[in-house]
Amino acid sequence: MRNLNSPSLGLSRDTLRDALDGWPPSLVADAQLALVELIVNAWRHGDTPAPVVAIVLRDNTLRVGVSDRSTILPEQRSHDLLSESGRGLQLVAGLSHRWGVSPQELGKTVWFELDGAA
Repeated sequence: MRNLNSPSLGLSRDTLRDALDGWPPSLVADAQLALVELIVNAWRHGDTPAPVVAIVLRDNTLRVGVSDRSTILPEQRSHDLLSESGRGLQLVAGLSHRWGVSPQELGKTVWFELDGAA
């Protein structure tokens, strides 16, 4: 498990890429995009300038969690076609095999999982 506490998208993406050495490039790209979306959501909606990122590889499953200070749980929203935002969780759901949110004592962790190729 790797924990990061950095506002750097680049460092977070690089750490995730390094952890997924040997995974198919398309899955690595999906994981990096989902990670970036969760970090940006933590900045925008979670009142957290440096969210904690946890990267866990267990067997052939990747789990990434991004923790912020907000107790408000995210939910997928409906939006009109011209909306410039509000699609982030749809993106995470489409890129990952599973996602969810775990309330914490001081905020929450939004997470996603990807199963690697066997």
